[in-house]
Amino acid sequence: MTYSENLWLFFLLVSGIVIVPGMDMVFVLASALSGGRRAGLSATFGIMAGGLVHTLYAALGVGMLLHFAPKLFNVLLVVGAAYVAFIGWQLFRSSIVIDDVRSLDRRGLTKRFRQGALTSLMNPKAYLFMLAVFPQFLRPEFGPLWRQTLVMLLMIWATQLAVYGGLALAAARSRAALTGSPAATRLIGRAAGALLVAIAAVTVWRGWGTV
Repeated sequence: MTYSENLWLFFLLVSGIVIVPGMDMVFVLASALSGGRRAGLSATFGIMAGGLVHTLYAALGVGMLLHFAPKLFNVLLVVGAAYVAFIGWQLFRSSIVIDDVRSLDRRGLTKRFRQGALTSLMNPKAYLFMLAVFPQFLRPEFGPLWRQTLVMLLMIWATQLAVYGGLALAAARSRAALTGSPAATRLIGRAAGALLVAIAAVTVWRGWGTV
């Protein structure tokens, strides 16, 4: 397999992982609906920052440590699922308020970024991907590992920005139709919250003991 073929295969796998609805996608959607385009994009950039951490630990071999310590992975899985379920429960209990985008100050955007990064870091799907797939594409015959890691990180970022950023922009456009409709915003909040709790439960059920 050539280096180009290796990258294309990696791109297809990353695209498949990112496109599948999960906690990251739901968080971006909820952020864009509640805070507008800037909030959705801030959440997207936060998730991309979390992706940087995932890439670095995989490249530095932390993934190998988790591979040989499955109990540690299970602990991370449960902690991540609990965090996501907590966010989902908060969304379920409260109504999403459609704010004026201009009222979202810099501190609010920073909070979205931080929550996006934490959501990404606590995403069990990302850990599974890095443990099972990412190391297979770091091949010594293709050159320095740091350069391969950088290229793959840029591919991950580009895919996340295209998928999550596009979702944030599309969701932000729909805010106008929801303004002044408390019932609709309440339904969105509860649906997004219930989906996050369900995802947390499924990830624990399917991920426990698989590594």
